[in-house]
Amino acid sequence: MNTNLLSRLLAFLALCVLLVGQAAAVEYTKDGYDTVREKLAQGKAVLIDVREAGEWKQGHLADATLMPLSDLRKMSKDTELRDSVLRALPQDKIIYCHCASGVRVITATQILEKLGYKIRPLEAGYKELLEAGFPRAK
Repeated sequence: MNTNLLSRLLAFLALCVLLVGQAAAVEYTKDGYDTVREKLAQGKAVLIDVREAGEWKQGHLADATLMPLSDLRKMSKDTELRDSVLRALPQDKIIYCHCASGVRVITATQILEKLGYKIRPLEAGYKELLEAGFPRAK
């Protein structure tokens, strides 16, 4: 095996290990669907959707607020965006977040936890939440 290919393969494997390690640091919430619904109804929690705007336009949950992961990633360089996000999220409530398949919520959780928010990422994606009875916005 040539040296260049081997070094590229090792770099790729190191990146994979790093990403798995980061994802392992965040756990999905153990709260069941009934608990999530109850906390939302009681005003003890909010629900954010970290999918992108195009996905949101194709359909979203009635109780959700759009907060695209791409925006969350830009916050460190864009203070106006960061201030907007900080104003939109309550510090005193649980924040449930979802995406399409439960992958992007891991990164969103890592970003928002660093800012002091109580994040409970949902493993279920948008379609699974609809199937579980969460109402679709009209």
